[in-house]
Amino acid sequence: MSSETPAPPRKLPFVQLFTDGACRGNPGPGGWGCILRHPATGTEKEISGGEILTTNNQMELQAVISGLEAIKSRSEVEVVTDSTYVAKGSESWMAGWKKNGWQRREGNSWKPVKNVEMWQKLDELLAKHQVRFTHVRGHMGHPENERCDVLAVAAAMAISGQ
Repeated sequence: MSSETPAPPRKLPFVQLFTDGACRGNPGPGGWGCILRHPATGTEKEISGGEILTTNNQMELQAVISGLEAIKSRSEVEVVTDSTYVAKGSESWMAGWKKNGWQRREGNSWKPVKNVEMWQKLDELLAKHQVRFTHVRGHMGHPENERCDVLAVAAAMAISGQ
């Protein structure tokens, strides 16, 4: 019998992920932007991209997906977003969608979840990390949200050739 005490569980690295999506027309050319911040080291990384024909909700989802894909090791992640769709979808609605075969009730019938492939990808990524969502109001002076909006709009404009 060993009297050794087990090592305490290692604390996961903490990452803040700030995200935003933008669309010029809905649907239309769109962009997303995110900031990854590792407070323990003070490092920060900005990434962005766009699609020629997309929706605002798709770009909001893509910002979170791309940010989580950029995190290479299991981490505790705070996703800061102005998208109620992404925050509530991830924290509240997704469990029911999965239970119902990625279907949602619409009136008296079942319909496929919109953007299901993106939600499924996000579900995979959320399982790799310990994630919580913080919802902020958009365009209200939150510095990182404003910066992500600038990145997203610039990406949408670049993809549309403007």
